[in-house]
Amino acid sequence: MNLAWSPTFMWDGGIFDLDFQPIAPITNHVEMDESIDNILVKLRSHPDYPALFKKAFGSDEISTARTMKALSQFMVMCVSADARYDSVVRGLSAFSPIEEAGYAIFKQKCASCHKEPLFTDHSFRNNGLAIGLNGDEGRAEVTLNPSDRFRFKVPSLRNVEFTAPYMHDGRFVTLDAVLNHYAGGVQQTPNVDSLVRNGIALTPEEKTNLLAFLRTLSDRKFLANQSLSEQ
Repeated sequence: MNLAWSPTFMWDGGIFDLDFQPIAPITNHVEMDESIDNILVKLRSHPDYPALFKKAFGSDEISTARTMKALSQFMVMCVSADARYDSVVRGLSAFSPIEEAGYAIFKQKCASCHKEPLFTDHSFRNNGLAIGLNGDEGRAEVTLNPSDRFRFKVPSLRNVEFTAPYMHDGRFVTLDAVLNHYAGGVQQTPNVDSLVRNGIALTPEEKTNLLAFLRTLSDRKFLANQSLSEQ
């Protein structure tokens, strides 16, 4: 969601143009394990797609460029901007006391990386996770810069209530586990970010309040938008 405002894509930022992004999951052996050429063969032989391409592009030619453009144009339609948080920002409603308290905690302890209104600053950071079994070095595999080892893209927190599992490798399945990591599980791995090096202290009450605020970022209108789902 909200990819129209993202300067890079994937956890390591290895893709810089949304038109190119679909190539990675299509061809990756642990995802679709397909080839672009074979995808084009399937589209060209499909009973519906040639007519759809003609309607969109003026001819029924199905090329790599047109296929990637169609996918990217769909993705930029996925805009989430109608959560309860947005209603409060627009002056149409107000936070409950617990949500307001959580918002204050968020601004104090989380907003340096998860900047409003997209709730990410698009940076790459090492947030103190223990190094995964696959040794994924994140951003460094793109830049080849040792200072980028184990840095991954700061994700948006919009709709975070519904985006489990969390972290680049999905190691946490609940938001409570995420908060527990920051409160007492930060590892002193190489290049750990200075903002989390000493952990982010949270009392049980602060965790409860923060979770209440994070739920205000859930955009149910977006999540139930039939125009973005299979018909």
